[in-house]
Amino acid sequence: MSLTEKINAIEAIFDGLDKEIKSFQTVTTLKCLPGCGKCCTHNQIDASPLEFLPWAYHQYVKGNAIEVLDALNANQSRTCYNYRPVGLLEQGKGSCGTYHYRGLICRLFGYGASTDKYGKLRMVTCKIIKEDQVLAFHNAEKMIAEGRQIPVFTQYYMQLSQIDFELGKVIVPINTALKMALEEVLHYFMYRSLADEVKGAA
Repeated sequence: MSLTEKINAIEAIFDGLDKEIKSFQTVTTLKCLPGCGKCCTHNQIDASPLEFLPWAYHQYVKGNAIEVLDALNANQSRTCYNYRPVGLLEQGKGSCGTYHYRGLICRLFGYGASTDKYGKLRMVTCKIIKEDQVLAFHNAEKMIAEGRQIPVFTQYYMQLSQIDFELGKVIVPINTALKMALEEVLHYFMYRSLADEVKGAA
């Protein structure tokens, strides 16, 4: 499978997930607060390089891949490199600098579920949603218990790993995942032309 074929497959998974999340949000009325980027400030977010291949490819196409890789190598912070805070005085306010190309973990958190030790699905969301939308959150939990469909973390990561098992099985801190995705793209195009790749995908 070529790089562009992998990226198309990843983006197809993301498109399906986005539709599933939108449906879940509509039914439950749960939503993120406008301007809130609190979840992105967490310094222990793990991800796979595979879910950031579309982002890395986008950086390469724009001609930014080496520059961004150098910046990531110099970066000492564990907060996601792509997070853009509003300012120092407004903690938790901000957004993703490359929202369209965000990873699977970024899409799932807040509106996905994991399986607990009893085999029950439990919604994985933030403290802000739980506390500010109490009734909607409890109603969502009730719907899930009654069989309402919700994106499940393990199912989506399994779908992703079928595209590239080696890249999909690696789970590392998010900035490491970004670096590995960039390195994968740069290595791929070391002996290939972008024009030939695009032509082959057409």
